[in-house]
Amino acid sequence: MTDENQNEDADGGLTQEEIDAAEIVEETQEPSADEIISGLQSEVTVLKDRLLRAVAETQNVRRRAEKDKTDASAYAVTAFARDMLNVGDNMRRALDSQPEEVTEDMKAFTEGVAMTERELLNTMERHGIKKIEPEVGEKFDHKVHQAMFEAPSEDYAPGSVMQVVAPGFTIKSRLLRPAMVGVAKGEAKKVDTKA
Repeated sequence: MTDENQNEDADGGLTQEEIDAAEIVEETQEPSADEIISGLQSEVTVLKDRLLRAVAETQNVRRRAEKDKTDASAYAVTAFARDMLNVGDNMRRALDSQPEEVTEDMKAFTEGVAMTERELLNTMERHGIKKIEPEVGEKFDHKVHQAMFEAPSEDYAPGSVMQVVAPGFTIKSRLLRPAMVGVAKGEAKKVDTKA
């Protein structure tokens, strides 16, 4: 017997090269069907999750774009509306500055300014601009009022509107200009200095 034959007998009739080749084949064997199915199911789950996230993101982008478009059309005239408020304020000041007794010529002029002011306010309201007219005595609301001054008052509760300086305005649901008001101030508490 030769050395090769002895090697074959010791390893069950296989040479060292055949054993090495068999080990390589075992390592490179394809995974079982269960392993393939499990791997594919995991991949499908990951891909479904990615798809759902992509679809959700697309819907969110679409909604944001629609909201931006709606807001742009609704609030496009905001700067113009603010400027027109000054025109309306000046008309009101002109009317308020007229004396009680006016001549016949001035009476027609005053009526013309009053009609123009009403038309301006009606036009603004048709375009979603609404006037905020606080009532004297109502509680100060920082969301729609701007305190122009604060003064002590015995007639009004502390923190309430005691004078309306200028009305406020909203455009659609946003504040265009707060109502400018005077606020009643609470009396300062007296401190007992004798103690």
